Amino acid sequence: MPILKIPPPMRSYVSDQTELLVTGATVGAAVQNLLEQFPALRPHLTDSHGELRPFVNLFLGEENVKDLPHGLDTPLAETDILLILPSIAGGSVPPNPE
Repeated sequence: MPILKIPPPMRSYVSDQTELLVTGATVGAAVQNLLEQFPALRPHLTDSHGELRPFVNLFLGEENVKDLPHGLDTPLAETDILLILPSIAGGSVPPNPE
């Protein structure tokens, strides 16, 4: 089964697990399987239309799924590893005191 790695800010929604086994023939099916297992995670990953939120980056190996030709329809192998990386935004950088 493919493994989906969970970042620290989202672990509280998945019983503090760092990685999960997911089922699905495609990346999108694996995400749906994750959301079926942990529905509290849904509003943090998807919008009201069920699409991944713009600030959520999902990697298959070292490739951002958004950059793959088939996106969420990309086939998964049993040994694949998916990684969720939410974008982190912050304030401005303070000026250099020099």
